[in-house]
Amino acid sequence: MRETRRKWTQVLVSILAGLSVVVCVWQGVEARDLFAPKEQATTEADPTQSPSFDEQKKGIPQSLFTWIKMAKGYEVEWDTFGRKGWYTQDPRLKPIEPGSVFPQDIPAIYIVFESAPLEDPTQFSAQWFLEGEKGARSSVPLGKDTLEVPGHERYGFLELKKPEDAWAIGTYLVKLFITPLGQQSFHAGNQVGTMRFTIVEGAAPAGMSPH
Repeated sequence: MRETRRKWTQVLVSILAGLSVVVCVWQGVEARDLFAPKEQATTEADPTQSPSFDEQKKGIPQSLFTWIKMAKGYEVEWDTFGRKGWYTQDPRLKPIEPGSVFPQDIPAIYIVFESAPLEDPTQFSAQWFLEGEKGARSSVPLGKDTLEVPGHERYGFLELKKPEDAWAIGTYLVKLFITPLGQQSFHAGNQVGTMRFTIVEGAAPAGMSPH
């Protein structure tokens, strides 16, 4: 009788041990994520064909811009409401010596613009590249600039600063972006257009164009 009880005890112990193993395995499966997250691969959007702002027609806005020009500088003008001394809160910017060809020693090139009236703060951004033969350019921009324009303002400028060494002689492509505040400034989906300028040695010949 004792022998029989001993055998049944051993059987029960074996069964309980087996159940414990099964429960542990089941819990391990439950704890494991069946769809483990993968590392996000670095992807690059296909090249975006954006309109060129180099050639504009008077009175025809392009994208959000009423007009946009490259220049050697800018000056600030103030509009009035028709009564002397009553000024608006939105200064009007005027480009100085607009053009598309600049001397190699110029410290900065300015993209001056007027946009449609904005209801919310908006970011205007630019990044520029040196173009090689047949329009080839590096994947890394030589520089970038971003300007936040508050709501209900229309004028602004982007500053293309000279590289630390010097401007290289040649033609440059500028990509322009418009984004709501908080979005990625230089995402391909926010690119609205392009502009080009040329750096030459010495003074820029009058009327010369990169095209």
